[in-house]
Amino acid sequence: MAANTTNNPNRKDVPAGDTVSTKIKEVASNRKAYHDYFIDETFEAGLVLSGTEIKSIREGRINLRDAYARVENGEAWLCNAHISAYDRAGLYFNHAPTRNRKLLLHKDEIRRLATKTQAKGLTLVPLKMYLKKGRAKVEVGVARGKKLYDKRDALAEREANREIERAVKDARQ
Repeated sequence: MAANTTNNPNRKDVPAGDTVSTKIKEVASNRKAYHDYFIDETFEAGLVLSGTEIKSIREGRINLRDAYARVENGEAWLCNAHISAYDRAGLYFNHAPTRNRKLLLHKDEIRRLATKTQAKGLTLVPLKMYLKKGRAKVEVGVARGKKLYDKRDALAEREANREIERAVKDARQ
């Protein structure tokens, strides 16, 4: 009789985001945040989720575009993140898509975030959500808003880098 290898962490075919996997599976990213903000510092935070929410996240049905984080009464909250309803659950057991979700951080990290966000022009923005050892994590950045000319400069710089890469690629051929 063959040995049961379904829970063996040394297996090569374990998918990313599984509880025994060491890989990280990125579920969603907030690319608009990098366009609209300068990111000064990042933190990894866990999330308090219901059963249907984590199932929807594992399917990749999450949108972080208009989401933000804030600190209230010594707790960090993720607001306005849209996690779609889980299809295979009934209406009674499903969750509200844009409810506020608690972020799991150490107290000193929450205090540090609270003092930074009280400074003028700084805010907390979720940058990406991923599964790490089967747990949903969100990367939160302390961000400073970009002015319109900063956005134009970043766009021009990106375009110049693309042109340089194209020229180098064409020179090799």
